[in-house]
Amino acid sequence: MARVFIPQSLRKLTNGQLEAQIPGKNLREVIGNLEKEFPGAADYLIKDGNLKPGIAAVVGEQATRQGLLHKIDDDETEVHFLPAIAGG
Repeated sequence: MARVFIPQSLRKLTNGQLEAQIPGKNLREVIGNLEKEFPGAADYLIKDGNLKPGIAAVVGEQATRQGLLHKIDDDETEVHFLPAIAGG
């Protein structure tokens, strides 16, 4: 299971819960199971089968470049969904 930290914008769906233990072998499965536990979460995170533009996922200590296919390795993997930051 992944330890998913719930972003502020999703906490209305989780009754203010800050984190959740969510099973999944990859990021897609984690989001699917997050949706089962907190309906509406996937609408915030996914568009057209990919992470929404403006949302970044950090799995463990690394920002994912594999998108929803990023593997979840062990029970202690932390997953964070953050607003993507761009600039120049």
